[in-house]
Amino acid sequence: MRLIDGKVISASVKERVKNEVALLKREGITTGLAVIIVGEDPASKVYVANKKKACEALGIISEEYALPESTTQEELLALIDELNNKESINGILCQLPLPKHLDEQAVINAILPEKDVDAFHPQNVGKIMLGDYDFVPCTPAGIMEMLEYENIDITGKTCVVIGRSNIVGKPMGMLLLHKNGTVTICHSRTKDLKEVCKNADILVAAVGKPRFVTADMVKDGAVVIDVGINRVDGKLVGDVDFEGVKDKCEAITPVPGGVGPMTIAMLMQNTLTAAKKQNKR
Repeated sequence: MRLIDGKVISASVKERVKNEVALLKREGITTGLAVIIVGEDPASKVYVANKKKACEALGIISEEYALPESTTQEELLALIDELNNKESINGILCQLPLPKHLDEQAVINAILPEKDVDAFHPQNVGKIMLGDYDFVPCTPAGIMEMLEYENIDITGKTCVVIGRSNIVGKPMGMLLLHKNGTVTICHSRTKDLKEVCKNADILVAAVGKPRFVTADMVKDGAVVIDVGINRVDGKLVGDVDFEGVKDKCEAITPVPGGVGPMTIAMLMQNTLTAAKKQNKR
């Protein structure tokens, strides 16, 4: 069993981004990311702080817009419009979930596709479907980066993704398909889930249930990617029962320290990509 270390791989992505950001700077081009957070969600606040820290380390200008819970749809859309038109901002990210009274999809749709570094805009989603994309949602992008770094060939492999969210499951399935994997996306209504998973050469668990994937669901020699972050008795655990599964795998990601660090690294990569495209580099 080999451990796929997200800290090491994300550090290599960040180093690459840092060097390219510095090259752009020499040409007089700055790279800027605006992060909008509405309300007081503690998990969102942690994410935003981590994003800010990553930007600072890589030479990316980071602007944070912390709005009160009471912010109206009109006020939020007005801010997005302002950032869409702000030349020094290449990427715009609105931290989800938003307070209940706000329309998430309308907010996502309002961000210019070329500044949509989360890749949630319908135009970017459609481009992923076609295989002709500039941005990919950060978590699936990070997973693809990990597989490439570890020289795990996807061509012809049976790939199973548990979870069908727009943020992870669906784009993950498409990316594996573009790399010639044979893909099954499973969900709560899948029949014989255990049997489907047992056939997977590459198994991606993004279900949001602690230790959901057990040893009897994993094929010997499989590659297991654990997207889950769940808190159990004050401890972070994934969607995979790591202790039970690890000895059956060829490779596995830990939680914490696996997919998590990759997500922010890929956000930095997407912001750089946006800056390059907007400046025709």
